[in-house]
Amino acid sequence: MATKRDYYEVLGLGRDSSTEDIKKAYRRLAVQHHPDKNPGDKAAEEKFKELSEAYEILSDSKKRQMYDQFGHAAAGAGGGPGGFDFGAGGFGGAGSVNDIFGDIFGDLFGGAGMGGTQRGRGRRRTGRPGADLRTTVDITFEEAAFGTEKVISVMKPVLCETCEGSGAKPGTQAETCSQCGGRGEVAYQQGFFAISRPCPRCNGSGQIIPTPCDTCRGSGQVKKRAQIAVKIPAGIDTGQRLKLTGEGEAGERGGMPGDLYVVINILAHDFFTRDEFDVICDVPLTFTQAALGDEIEVPTLDGKVKLKIPTGTQSHSILRLKGKGMARLGAYGRGDQLVKVVVEVPQKLNTEQKQLLKKFSEIGTDSTHPMHHRFFEKVRTFFE
Repeated sequence: MATKRDYYEVLGLGRDSSTEDIKKAYRRLAVQHHPDKNPGDKAAEEKFKELSEAYEILSDSKKRQMYDQFGHAAAGAGGGPGGFDFGAGGFGGAGSVNDIFGDIFGDLFGGAGMGGTQRGRGRRRTGRPGADLRTTVDITFEEAAFGTEKVISVMKPVLCETCEGSGAKPGTQAETCSQCGGRGEVAYQQGFFAISRPCPRCNGSGQIIPTPCDTCRGSGQVKKRAQIAVKIPAGIDTGQRLKLTGEGEAGERGGMPGDLYVVINILAHDFFTRDEFDVICDVPLTFTQAALGDEIEVPTLDGKVKLKIPTGTQSHSILRLKGKGMARLGAYGRGDQLVKVVVEVPQKLNTEQKQLLKKFSEIGTDSTHPMHHRFFEKVRTFFE
C-alpha cells in the first residue's frame, strides 16, 4: 500500500496555518486539479482526491487536533474513539463530502458538489458559473486552407485581482447569512407543504458581504479586455466555430468560468471559391485555345502550375488538379482544385477577322460542331 503524504504537505502549508489559510490553499489547488478542468487526466483526478481528503481533516478542528497528535494512524477503520469516521460523516458518506463542496465548491462551481446536483436539505448557492461568450474572427482563404493562429481581443468580466473574486475588501471576509444560516434558501409553510425559496436577504448566496471590495464593489468581477491566442485548424469553413474552454465570463464568487466560442468567417478570394474541401477556379479561354488546345498557367493555393488544355475543350468543362485543394479538416490529405474553363466568344471583330470566321463557317461540316448539329436535328424531327 502506498504511503500517504502529510496532509499539510499536500496543501503546501505549515502546521501553524489558520483555518482560512487551509481554505484558501484548498480553493486554489482544487480549481487547478478539478476533474472538470482536466478531463481524462487520471493524475489530476488522484491529486484532487488527495486534496479533498487533506481538506476534510484539516478544516475540522477536532479531526485536525487528532491528526496532529496521531497522524494517519488516527484514521481507524471503524471510527470511534481515537479514529476518524469514514462512514456517514467521513470521506465515503454524504455528510462530509456535501459539507466540503457546499463550503468550497459551492463558491467555486455553483454549489453543485461533485455530483452536480443540490440536496433537498439546502446549501449555499454561491459560485454561479460564468456565461459563455461568442465572437467572430475573419481569416483569409489561404489561412483557412493551411491553418493559422490569431490573437483576438475580447472584453469580458474577469476575477477582481484586489479581492481575488471574493467580493470582500482585503482583510475582511464574507459572513454567513443569519436569515438562512448559509443554506441560501429558507422554508415557508403552506398548509401541509413546506416550500423552499431563495433567501431574500442574501439572494440565495448564503453569504453577506459587510465590507465590499472598493475595486469591484462586492461583485468579485471587473471588466477587462483580454488578448487570447486562437489556433485555427487547416480546412476550417465559414460558420464553423471553435470552443475555448474557460475563456468566457468569470464565474461569480469563484464559480467556473464560461466558454468562448469563436465563429469563423472566411473572406472572399480574388480567384477561388470552395466546395467542401475542393477549390474551384474559373479560367477564361480564347476560342482558339479551346479549339486547338494549349498549355496555360493557372493559380493554385501553392502557386502557379501549368495545365494542359485538350483540343476541342468545351466551355464549362472541368479539369482537375489532384491534391491542390483545402486540407481535410480532421483527416489526412487535401481536396482537389477544379479548374472550370469558360470559352470567351470574340468581341469587336475587325473586317478581316469577320471574313475569316465566315469562311471558317462555310467550310465547316457537321463534325466541326457536333452538338449544334445534333440539337437542330432533334428540333427538325420534333416538328415533323
